[in-house]
Amino acid sequence: MKSLSNVYRTSSFKKIVPVLFLTCAALIGCSNNNVHTDLTKTKEQENATNHDFAELEEKFDAKLGVFALDTGTNRTVTYHPDDRFAYASTHKALAVGALLQQKSIEDLNQRITYTREDLVNYNPITEKYIDTGMTLKELADASLRYSDNTAGNFILEQLGGPAGFKKTLKDIGDNTTSPERMEPDLNEVNPGETHDTSTPRALAASLQAFILGDALPTEKRKLLIDWMKRNTTGDALIRAGVPEGWAVADKTGSGSYGTRNDIAVIWPPKGDPIVLAVLSSRDKKEADYDDKLIAEATEKAIKALKDENK
Repeated sequence: MKSLSNVYRTSSFKKIVPVLFLTCAALIGCSNNNVHTDLTKTKEQENATNHDFAELEEKFDAKLGVFALDTGTNRTVTYHPDDRFAYASTHKALAVGALLQQKSIEDLNQRITYTREDLVNYNPITEKYIDTGMTLKELADASLRYSDNTAGNFILEQLGGPAGFKKTLKDIGDNTTSPERMEPDLNEVNPGETHDTSTPRALAASLQAFILGDALPTEKRKLLIDWMKRNTTGDALIRAGVPEGWAVADKTGSGSYGTRNDIAVIWPPKGDPIVLAVLSSRDKKEADYDDKLIAEATEKAIKALKDENK
């Protein structure tokens, strides 16, 4: 049987083409008018979604970046997807993913001892175990579920510091995320600086690689998902913006210039997972953030994905 490319090279192609186009039009209605209508509808949906996100920026006086991917259809909803934002504590999800790549399950039982001098600015879990230390597994749990900054630093140290973390991200294809500092310094990023920043698209892709891709074997992937599904810091962000009954594995972050972020994998009751990154910042260094911005941006992103799938 000839391949399609071979068919194009034969003189019989002129006879085949009318039949192919007739069949297409008769069976699935792919006339030029229908194609034009579909493209117009898609463009209208995109414009409407961009307008919705722009209204949120005005409402909350903030800059917003969104990247949402329906992994079943590969359809995306984006808004400033390649703009840089301080990633803040969202990096902890990727750092723990990198740790799981490099350590065996047995290695996670290694105990890390430390002193009070090792504590930094936010240590809700590590400050309780100065006398005994904590295992790598416990530190990963504290870093992800409670956003403990000292725990996050110990995870980074295991990776060889920010430079080692950056190399691991490059190994999974992330050439955008730019780690340079430890906690809490990494949360201070001035406008125009690129250190300790990433984009909605890059963070979503790296999270997808660890949670849904083949960057981790099944057992380790399940461990990461379990920690992130039991995150204690995200109830008012992406979780507040998805319909009731949807499962969310997320990691939040906040920093200077009103930075407020959340990255997540979301499982609807029906259908394939959705990967979502919502990042935001404001103009003034001491500006406050509003969790409702992330929740409302999530609602609009999910709605737009649903509308595209109709």
